[in-house]
Amino acid sequence: MNRFRSPLIAFAPYLVVSALHLVLLYLGPAWSVTATKALLMPLLALAVVLLVRPLRAPVPLLLTGIAFSWGGDVLLSFPGDGWFAAGLCSFLLAHVAYIVLFLRMPRARPRPPAWSYVYWAWMIVVLGLLLPHAGVLAAPIVLYAAAIGAMAMCASMHGRWIVLGGACFIVSDSVLALGRFLPGYEFAAHDFVVMSTYLAAQGLIAWGVVAATLSRRAAAGPSSPAPDRRADATAP
Repeated sequence: MNRFRSPLIAFAPYLVVSALHLVLLYLGPAWSVTATKALLMPLLALAVVLLVRPLRAPVPLLLTGIAFSWGGDVLLSFPGDGWFAAGLCSFLLAHVAYIVLFLRMPRARPRPPAWSYVYWAWMIVVLGLLLPHAGVLAAPIVLYAAAIGAMAMCASMHGRWIVLGGACFIVSDSVLALGRFLPGYEFAAHDFVVMSTYLAAQGLIAWGVVAATLSRRAAAGPSSPAPDRRADATAP
């Protein structure tokens, strides 16, 4: 045990830089927005590592999702459809990592609740709006929509933090996609909504996984490691 077992201390750098990034979206300069964005996922990964050492399943899958998300953040900082497609692929891999993570973690409910099927309905609506304007990116967008919809549904089988994280991801990516592809769709707070919901999604998912992992370890206790090993048995 050490002082970094305090979630507030461990997550403080991520929270502070997240707030700074949201302010810089309006105040600039542009380089500071790019720089703070590139710091966010490494700081979130640092918080996870500080809280759950030693790293055992399912934490490596969480860190994999955060790493691919960092790749997406960096790639989307560059203009052009090629960079956008590369960033989309990186985030697609992040969502695949999260899907595997949520399926391997012990769940709060055995199957997705009925309300979670709203995600698929929403994805169909968004795709109907986007695809006529997506051009050569139509196929990657459909694949990505399927991945994020599956991720959010898998998240719905867990505790409230992960459920909220999945929902925030849907909001963030929907607003981002509509702003990029739908003609005439714009509003002053677009970038703020995209980034605030994205940062909330990542933070909530990370904290949900960390809290669940620490809770299982505490329940297992130092004198009875077998349950912890059984919980880790589904790890690769």
